[in-house]
Amino acid sequence: MELRQLRYFVTVVEEGGFTRAAGRLHLSQPGLSAQISQLEKEVGQPLLDRSNRSVTPTEVGRAVLPHARAALAAAEAVRQTVDAYTGLLRGRVTLGLVSGATGHTFDIAALLADFHDDHPSVDLALTEDTTERMQAALLAGELDLAVLGPADAVPPPGVAFRTVIDVPLVAAVAPGVPFFDRIDGTSVPLADLRDRPLICLPHGTGVRAALERGCSQAGFRPRVAFEAAAPHLLARLAARGLGIAVLPAEEDGSTVDARVRTLRLVRPEIRARIALAWRATGPASPAARVLLDRLREALPKPPEA
Repeated sequence: MELRQLRYFVTVVEEGGFTRAAGRLHLSQPGLSAQISQLEKEVGQPLLDRSNRSVTPTEVGRAVLPHARAALAAAEAVRQTVDAYTGLLRGRVTLGLVSGATGHTFDIAALLADFHDDHPSVDLALTEDTTERMQAALLAGELDLAVLGPADAVPPPGVAFRTVIDVPLVAAVAPGVPFFDRIDGTSVPLADLRDRPLICLPHGTGVRAALERGCSQAGFRPRVAFEAAAPHLLARLAARGLGIAVLPAEEDGSTVDARVRTLRLVRPEIRARIALAWRATGPASPAARVLLDRLREALPKPPEA
């Protein structure tokens, strides 16, 4: 009995068939089937039921499955322990990135490139998604780390994070919009946005969740006329008079677009955050833990920190 045969068996069960399992393992289907047959011959019992369209484990196969997984996990732990002593990192790290985060002051691409230069045996996978879906992916173990936009300063159960950016939300208004003539000062009560066409980030983002919660506290539901994934696009839409954009303030206090005027939203004040997040129990692999330490050291901290 070989570890690779146990891995083949587990993969066939997970994929529900030989065709998809062979593709995942980069093997030919006949070769995979032959290895499973050899394993079944060695243990003296059929492990897979091939009589249906979907391949399922037999009663013996179901009993064997947790032990096969435990053996594979033990072998992986041995390899990781040896790697830790030799200073070699291997494996795969998956990182999620909230849409629009690349417009901030930190350069996530450069940080990942530097990490890859130092640890070329680690495969890095980067995906862009909404905060809501990335938090779920972290909890499910589908992501190791994520740079996301939480709606709250406190992480949800099972997730830990360190805030990287914490700025107020502002309303961006262009001259010519009727609302513009009512501006007096540098802030505007959130209630003044009632029934006005708003431009905001989509559902699933921390900014949108913060806006909707703030509007609820102010006694109304926001009327979002346009959605876009990037803050700079929100400002461009507002500059053309399509509505009032609700977006994060620029970190340096500058105007997001010269064609609009920005007003800090108050009563209640709502804030936009970018945070580095991971599972509260910590990343599973040594490579992910090293990348987490690298990002925690390199990413900026908000002034409040």
